[in-house]
Amino acid sequence: MVNITHKSFTLRKAVATALVQTSMQQTIDAIEQRKVPKGDIFEFARAAGLLAIKKTSDVIPDCHPLPVEYAAITYEIIELSVKISVEVHTIYKTGVEVEAMHGASVAALVMYDMLKPIDKHVVISSIGLQSKTGGKSDNKPANRILKSAVVVCSDRVSSGERQDASGKAIIAELEKYGLDCGQYIIIPDNFDKIQQTLKELQSAAYDLVLFTGGTGLSSRDVTPDAVSPLLDREVPGIMETARGYGQLRTKYAMLSRGVAGFMKDTLVLTLPGSQNGVRETMDALFPQLLHVFEVKSGDPH
Repeated sequence: MVNITHKSFTLRKAVATALVQTSMQQTIDAIEQRKVPKGDIFEFARAAGLLAIKKTSDVIPDCHPLPVEYAAITYEIIELSVKISVEVHTIYKTGVEVEAMHGASVAALVMYDMLKPIDKHVVISSIGLQSKTGGKSDNKPANRILKSAVVVCSDRVSSGERQDASGKAIIAELEKYGLDCGQYIIIPDNFDKIQQTLKELQSAAYDLVLFTGGTGLSSRDVTPDAVSPLLDREVPGIMETARGYGQLRTKYAMLSRGVAGFMKDTLVLTLPGSQNGVRETMDALFPQLLHVFEVKSGDPH
């Protein structure tokens, strides 16, 4: 199956429909009057559809097992057809559109099976997804070009003892969301140098500044200590989200002291110094973090 371990839990919804076409009014009358010989097709189809939703991962090889937290099956008679609507909700890392379509298709097959003794020309004419929310399709691109900068805080990298990996990883992740890195800076773990660098980037009207390194507990880890006093407005939920995401993947994520917030109009993030920590933090925060620029600009949301 496709690897979804990097994804975040969100509320995801899907609605799918199927259309069962009969060939005569007598069939529709039998359905409405509950006189189909095999029984009440609405209730049989509903029960089968619900079971199909829950069992989707058992029969569709690439579907992940997921918690179905709401499912509803409704019907509408349109002339000589029955329209089946299936709505499914989950709070998980992947969507439920296949579950909704699977439920609709099985409900339609049950109707076909129950109606064929009285109508030899029943047809399942269409099965399709009507809507889905909660996944990548909800992500809206930023309405303006954002100036971004990446700052690597590391004694060893700045002295040439080690090659930078985390800063380059951030740049690669930014590119996925159409963000260019206008400044890529490497500095030592020095309180004054960190503050000076941030002040210069803010004065240069950078929208987004991402520091990597110096967020741990060693004596040289001073990035959050240098950045925090310069923030006019902290946004605690950003790093709370990053730490919560990381804690599900490594037991040491709780030790990160990263902070986030605005220095005037510049959003500042302090990320871990490890390459894996950087990637996990970017996975946890982007692209939804970019919505903050729409909110701050006063755009409707």
